[in-house]
Amino acid sequence: MFLIKNLSRITPTRSSVVTGFRNPGSFTLSSRFCTTLHQQESQIQSPAVDRNQYAGLGPTREGEKPRVVVLGSGWAGCRLMKGIDTSIYDVVCVSPRNHMVFTPLLASTCVGTLEFRSVAEPISRIQPAISREPGSYFFLSNCSRLDAQNHEVHCETLTDDSNTLKPWKFKIAYDKLVVASGAEASTFGIHGVTENAIFLREVHHAQEIRRRLLLNLMLSDTPGISKEEKQRLLHCVVVGGGPTGVEFSGELSDFIMNDVRQRYAHVKDDIHVTLIEAKDILSSFDDRLRRYAIKQLNKSGVRFVRGIVKDVKPQKLILDDGTEVPYGLLVWSTGVGPSPFVRSLDLPKGPGGRIGIDEWMRVPSVQDVFAIGDCSGYLETTGKPTLPALAQVAEREGKYLANLLNEIGKANGGRANSAKEIELGVPFVYKHLGSMATIGRYKALVDLRESKDAKGISMTGFVSWFIWRSAYLTRVVSWRNRFYVAINWFTTFVFGRDISRI
Repeated sequence: MFLIKNLSRITPTRSSVVTGFRNPGSFTLSSRFCTTLHQQESQIQSPAVDRNQYAGLGPTREGEKPRVVVLGSGWAGCRLMKGIDTSIYDVVCVSPRNHMVFTPLLASTCVGTLEFRSVAEPISRIQPAISREPGSYFFLSNCSRLDAQNHEVHCETLTDDSNTLKPWKFKIAYDKLVVASGAEASTFGIHGVTENAIFLREVHHAQEIRRRLLLNLMLSDTPGISKEEKQRLLHCVVVGGGPTGVEFSGELSDFIMNDVRQRYAHVKDDIHVTLIEAKDILSSFDDRLRRYAIKQLNKSGVRFVRGIVKDVKPQKLILDDGTEVPYGLLVWSTGVGPSPFVRSLDLPKGPGGRIGIDEWMRVPSVQDVFAIGDCSGYLETTGKPTLPALAQVAEREGKYLANLLNEIGKANGGRANSAKEIELGVPFVYKHLGSMATIGRYKALVDLRESKDAKGISMTGFVSWFIWRSAYLTRVVSWRNRFYVAINWFTTFVFGRDISRI
């Protein structure tokens, strides 16, 4: 009885917990979650509280490590987090996904060559400090606004649907901010693309493609369905002749040749793949490699159409010459452009609407803000060309900036507004290591030239396919996922692709 009475004295009431937790000045999950405690009691008593606004991580104090806030979990952001010295900095990552996608192998997951988890690497494995260190965090949120003057970012939590918690708004103070939020698929303002096409940039895109493909295969075998509807359901259209579009077309043709013809014998002669491109496919590759790719894809049953898409309707798309192309599955892969968040930032922009940066990845107009990856590009004043939106570019920018921030931290410049007089050293220099693309049927392209006009090694065929697989297997981030990928490749080779629609 004595114990119960004492517990009742120290246990807060439900109303006090809710009020204190939702109050803008009292979001204190721990002592690190700001804000000034002497203001907390007076704010709790205030009746006019915006229940959708919350505090967050306040400025770092004396004796605490400076804080690096990373917006995004793509190639650039994850490579930076992997290389950052967590004995110098606390790391806070804000991203709408808690993993990195190994995009070169994403097309293989659409047809069952690989399982989806094989290409998803949890951020906590890339930078263990996020789940271990007391001052490092990962927040499943979107950044909505940058307040560079006060060294703060405004964030809002990600919610799946109306059944989850309402979006939770909070602020994070930073000493160094790295914008690595990536880009979004470019639709060129064409009507109907967003509503009817599927992009291929995230794991959930690959899952949707796989479900739609298998659903169409099964629906097309339904008794009483017309010949025209059957052909529409089984027509897979890919718009965009870059590496992603070509690799997906190759994987899809392999799936049709090796699996559909055996397990869906009733529809094997009606399923087709069409690749639509306005100019030349694989424009960054050597001309000889492009001709080889076209020849091999034609042998696999992929039909090429040169044209510009003018309109996309629910069951057909219309080209610039008026041609109507019915489809059951439409995959859109025409490059990338700046995201709404990047466009909303009041920062100088480079070519294409990217965040403008100098040779050290800094945003020159504000202090302690850096930008890397697809969301950034050199300002015209630097005299440097905009780098392509490639994984190897983003990865190397992330590695460079991690080393630069480590050197700044060692020189006591990790705090906000404390690196003005520090010598930054050698600027970033990008050297292209070459390009690779698989085209199905155990064949691939390897182009090791530094640029399209330079001389270098270029290969095709089975040897190139072996190099492609070996290179990407070694580039997979963790040993766990390397093991998954190798096992998936082996089981697919022995037993074929999984055709379960889950």
